[in-house]
Amino acid sequence: MARVTVEDCVLKIPNRFQLVMMAAQRSRELSVGGELTVDRDNDKNPVVALREIADETIPLDELETAVIEGLQRNIDVDEIVEQEDEDMIQVTEALNELAGLVDTGDAPVADTPMPGAPAADDPMAVLAAGFEDVIIEDVKKED
Repeated sequence: MARVTVEDCVLKIPNRFQLVMMAAQRSRELSVGGELTVDRDNDKNPVVALREIADETIPLDELETAVIEGLQRNIDVDEIVEQEDEDMIQVTEALNELAGLVDTGDAPVADTPMPGAPAADDPMAVLAAGFEDVIIEDVKKED
């Protein structure tokens, strides 16, 4: 039965490689609970996927888009930059709150920075302010 189905599918999708990719994608969709558009008739998911393609009961353009998205390896850089910006804002706010530079409502606000304190707009300096310089000889003595 699958041979007839493949021959019917080649009429809809002439490129056999593309047909295999699209049928595999649809078969995976069915495996995770995708809705059947034809009767199963005790067939396995790959055969059902081929029957759906042959009968055109699923939109082939949407299936092709799903195949392309599944094969893409590049990540949208804009989404990463936006996420990094949001993360940086959260880190900056947390550091400012820890340093007493933000009014949290229950803690006193630092009106003037302490001498030698890092600038409030430089989160890396605020983070680094919590560390002390270490003399290498002291570290070697600990070993």
